[in-house]
Amino acid sequence: MTPRILDGKALAARLRRDLATRVAALDYLPRLVVILVGDDPASAVYVRNKARAAAACGIAGETVRLAAGTSEAELLDRIGALNRDPAVDAILVQLPLPRAIRPERVTEAIDPAKDVDGFHPLNAGLLALGRPALVPCTPAGVMRLLAEAGVALGGARAVVLGRSMIVGRPLAALLTAADATVTLAHSRSRDLPALCREAEVLVAAVGRAEMVRGGWVREGAVVIDVGINRLADGRLAGDVAFAECLPRARAITPVPGGVGPMTIALLLENTLAAARARRPAPEGCHHPRGTTTTGERA
Repeated sequence: MTPRILDGKALAARLRRDLATRVAALDYLPRLVVILVGDDPASAVYVRNKARAAAACGIAGETVRLAAGTSEAELLDRIGALNRDPAVDAILVQLPLPRAIRPERVTEAIDPAKDVDGFHPLNAGLLALGRPALVPCTPAGVMRLLAEAGVALGGARAVVLGRSMIVGRPLAALLTAADATVTLAHSRSRDLPALCREAEVLVAAVGRAEMVRGGWVREGAVVIDVGINRLADGRLAGDVAFAECLPRARAITPVPGGVGPMTIALLLENTLAAARARRPAPEGCHHPRGTTTTGERA
C-alpha cells in the first residue's frame, strides 16, 4: 500500500480559483472585515494571509487593527457598528484575544448572518441540529479534503481527538451527518492509543506536537492532522508523528500544506455564502447553498 499525501494546498488553490470565478459574476463585491486586537506576531501573519487570499478572489477585505489595551466594551462597540453596516457581509475577530477580553462575549456579539467563523451559538446550534448554517472553516476544510480523497464516510468508524468548539465538536457533528460512527476523544478519555487504533478515519486536533504515534494508527486508516506546533528548533510539526504514521496510513495530511490552506479557502467560501444570503439574487439566478451544512450530503 502506497500512502496518499492529501495536498490541501493544491485543493485550496483550486477552490479559490473557482471562488474567484463566482465572485466575478456578481454585480457587487462581498466585503469581509477582520478585526485584529494586539500585536501577536502569529495572528498578524494569519490576518495578512487571509487578506491576500481575499483580494486574489475579488473579495473586498478590510483589516481593523486595535491596540492590545483595547477594552472589551470598545471591541463590542466596534463589532456592533459592523453588524449594522449594510456594506459589511462578513466579520471575523482573530483569536487569541488579550486576556481582558472574554472570547465568548465577542463570539456572541457578532451577527450570526455575518459570522464567517461559524462560532456564534446560533450557528453552532443549527450545526448540531443538522440544519444549514455557517460552519467553522477548519472542520469544513477537513470534510472537503475527505471528499476529495474519495473517503466513504457512511458507516465508517471515525475518531476525533480533541473536543474544542473550534474544531473537534463541529467536526464530530459534520462526520455524524455524513453517517460516520464518531467517537469524540479527549484528554480524559481512557486508553487513547487503543481508541485511535479503532479509527478508519482519525483526526488529530489537540495542539500537542507529534502526540499521535505510529502505533496509534490502524493499518489503512485515513489520518487528518489539524495541529500546527512550533518546535524548539523552529520547525513546524503537527499533532501526528508523520514519519511514523505514514507507512500505516492509506492517506494522510502533511503539516504544513494539509488542513491549514483549506481553512482560509473555506473562510472565503463562507464569506461568499454570507454575502449572497444577505443580498437578492439577480433575475434568473439562484443563490448557492452555504459552504457546508449537516442537513444534506456534501
